[in-house]
Amino acid sequence: MRNSRNRRKKPIIPTIPPIVKKMTIGIAIFIGVLFFLTIFALTTSVSGKMLLRINVNGVNLSNLTIDEAYQKLNEELTKQIKKNIVLQYEEYETTISLEQLDVGYKIEEAINKAYKIGRNNNILISNIQVISNILFGNKIEQEIKINEEELEKAIDDMEVKMPNVLKQSSYCVEGDQLIITNGKAGLQLKKEELKNTIITAIQSQIKGKDASTILLPVETKEPEKIDIDNIYQEICKQPKDAYYDKETKKLYKEENGMDFAITIEEAKNKIREEKEEYVIPLKIVKPQIKVSDLANENFFPKLLAKFTTRYDESVENRANNIHLSSQKINGTILMPGETFSYNKIVGERTAKAGYKEASVYMGGKVVNGIGGGICQVSSTLYNAVLLANLEITERRNHYFITSYVSSSRDATVSYGSIDFKFKNTRSYPIKIECMSKNGICQIFIYGMEEETEYEVEIEDQITEVIPYTTKTIKTNELVEGESIIAQKGVNGYKSEAYRILKLNGKVISKTLLSKDSYNPLQEVIKVGTK
Repeated sequence: MRNSRNRRKKPIIPTIPPIVKKMTIGIAIFIGVLFFLTIFALTTSVSGKMLLRINVNGVNLSNLTIDEAYQKLNEELTKQIKKNIVLQYEEYETTISLEQLDVGYKIEEAINKAYKIGRNNNILISNIQVISNILFGNKIEQEIKINEEELEKAIDDMEVKMPNVLKQSSYCVEGDQLIITNGKAGLQLKKEELKNTIITAIQSQIKGKDASTILLPVETKEPEKIDIDNIYQEICKQPKDAYYDKETKKLYKEENGMDFAITIEEAKNKIREEKEEYVIPLKIVKPQIKVSDLANENFFPKLLAKFTTRYDESVENRANNIHLSSQKINGTILMPGETFSYNKIVGERTAKAGYKEASVYMGGKVVNGIGGGICQVSSTLYNAVLLANLEITERRNHYFITSYVSSSRDATVSYGSIDFKFKNTRSYPIKIECMSKNGICQIFIYGMEEETEYEVEIEDQITEVIPYTTKTIKTNELVEGESIIAQKGVNGYKSEAYRILKLNGKVISKTLLSKDSYNPLQEVIKVGTK
């Protein structure tokens, strides 16, 4: 019994429940991971490199230095903007170059934004950012910039060159006839929808996703009805004599009077007929005094500017069109403040007006079209106008580079859609003389000298070359193994032009005239399968 009483009892050790054990281990692991991540975060924040899992516009910049990140982003952007976006409607196909649209984003700003992640003045916030970045990643979306003016210009160009486009009614005066061309129902681009689609495709492409071919959104539209009353109000007027005001030293040009030779009701009956073209006879009333009748007055004593381009006289149809448009312009007098419209002076280019089919660029191809060649005259005039130091109010460069003038020195025209306009900003009237013969197109601008007369120089330069792409078409017209170049490729370009004014040989000003983009013309190779 004594032994039993003296025996000590063993201490009772409490049993730890399994769930508590698991929680303890979990907390220990979490603290360990947190400690590791904190140390890693501190190390990373002072490493001079981007964090892991940093992504800018689809480009992974993990663990790169600022210089490495800049180089990688720049290379990727350059690669993406070398690609073209293809647009189609049935058999019509064209492309838009991303380079042409000045597509890009601020790379330095994107890199700075990426580099600042995990480098906050508050170390706690920096650690949280680094840990969050490691666990979840960080995608930075930098805003993509697009030259919307160039995009709208490209869309306008597509609408002109698409097949079966809507044609609005138009009119022009030819001698003593008013010629009204009836409009024609056709396709019209849904421009805003197309613009948004193209922008979305560009944004995807910049992020490394190749854009698929875009189908042009179109709708069928009816032309506006011919409004005879409105046309009558616009063209009918009393004749005006030319006169010279000696006090103000201003010359006022003569104007022909004009009226319908038939009644308004008869004119309305004419256009009720279903015809492509209507002819309304006019009564032209000549003024009694013309500028040439003003005695002892020479209003155009000085040659202000001239410009020359050359063409192949043996290409008869094109030479014919150049001659016709030159004749229309020759002798035009423009008063101070008056605006010249190429389309208004030259009129519609139709077979009835004497124009013939000649090669033109259309829809990314070389095709025949009525009036091919008249753009050489408008481009020659553009250069003469620049050298005369006149104000350009409307001018557009060609879709493709031209052969007769250098880049940024051309002016394309298309009746009813694209015009070339300039304003006589001199103090005195000017006279335009245009001659085209023996393969030489020359334009001279005459007038009076200003009190200060500047020497004018035009400087143009190519800033970037856009290489053309090649398309291969299989055809059973050729035997297998045989191939021909159906359309020769031509590089596209980016260019700019400046007008330089000098006085006594010293440069007074240098003004940017335009920044232009010319699409590459795709080379087409036919490969035989027969």
